[in-house]
Amino acid sequence: MPSVAVVPNSPIFSPSQVSSIFYKSPVSPRIIHVHGPSPALTSSPLAGRLLQRQITALSSSKKEASPDNMGIPSCSGAVLKRKRPSRIDIPIAPLNFAVDSPKERVDVVEAEADGYSVYCKRGRRGAMEDRYSAVVDLQAESRQAFFGVFDGHGGPKAAEFAAKNLEKNIVNQLRRGSEEEIVGAVKDGYLATDADFLKEDTGGGTCCVTALIKKDNLVVSNAGDCRAVMSRGGVAEALTTDHGPLRKDERDRIETLGGYVDCCNGVWRIQGSLAVSRGIGDRNLKQWVIAEPETKVLRIKRDCEFLILGSDGLWDKVTNQEAVDIVRPLCIDVDKPEPVSACKKLVDLSVRRGSTDDISVVIVQLGHFIS
Repeated sequence: MPSVAVVPNSPIFSPSQVSSIFYKSPVSPRIIHVHGPSPALTSSPLAGRLLQRQITALSSSKKEASPDNMGIPSCSGAVLKRKRPSRIDIPIAPLNFAVDSPKERVDVVEAEADGYSVYCKRGRRGAMEDRYSAVVDLQAESRQAFFGVFDGHGGPKAAEFAAKNLEKNIVNQLRRGSEEEIVGAVKDGYLATDADFLKEDTGGGTCCVTALIKKDNLVVSNAGDCRAVMSRGGVAEALTTDHGPLRKDERDRIETLGGYVDCCNGVWRIQGSLAVSRGIGDRNLKQWVIAEPETKVLRIKRDCEFLILGSDGLWDKVTNQEAVDIVRPLCIDVDKPEPVSACKKLVDLSVRRGSTDDISVVIVQLGHFIS
């Protein structure tokens, strides 16, 4: 019974309409809560201010990765100082700054089904650009599944496209179950999704983190700064490394291809623009912003408790171990696990610490998917 869930900014979020759009089969995850703002918050005087926030957000929507991610140095002082080449003029496609109507804007989405839970919260910068996908009973196998979090920038189109198509493209590439072939299938699925999106002639891009569960293997991939963290006996284990121009290997790759990286207001950016170095879309920076993911494969053992997939709105404010410490008491060794509450606690903590970004969290109970 495969099921897919996507978070669009459209009227389909009314509870009576969710199942027909979100899912591939009549058996659907339980949609706990979907709502938009109250009419008082979306009257016309606010629309202009929201538009201004959307425009302002373009220059600050991506932040420097947290210190929890591999100990990468900041760009302060003389660290990584190098000669900056001359600027390259890049054509910028026109952007649509239309403000969502009260009926279209989505503030919060909560959902759960056997083995996973989801919580997404809109930030303060404008319309929700995050999306997620969840497919269980993958290829008619009850122990196989696919999950993803997609953090859009420059609009939600790329994130929505990836959430709808990446799983299908990866499955189409799967042949046999060896580790090498699975890694290749995921890579080809990401690249095919990117190529298909670029044919849409639509702007924007998206970071991705995905988890494919197949034959007791966990295959985690990412492109950008969405992150996957697993709890192994209560100890946080980062399964991905954020892709940004502050990473030396990424910076070297970009500069070898003729691009430049500089630091503006404490954030490393490509061509003075984007603060992530991999993702789907971003046609105007495609020479440097590649869609090829990094992938890690591991065997799911009994001490592999749960997996947290999150957008950078979470990880910019919450460390890997903090996230595990918050989720574990609500999900492990308890009579009534509360994974949705765990998702919400993570999001609320990030908001209390000052996050203004969209925040999306998917928690996968790994024990549900092993033989």
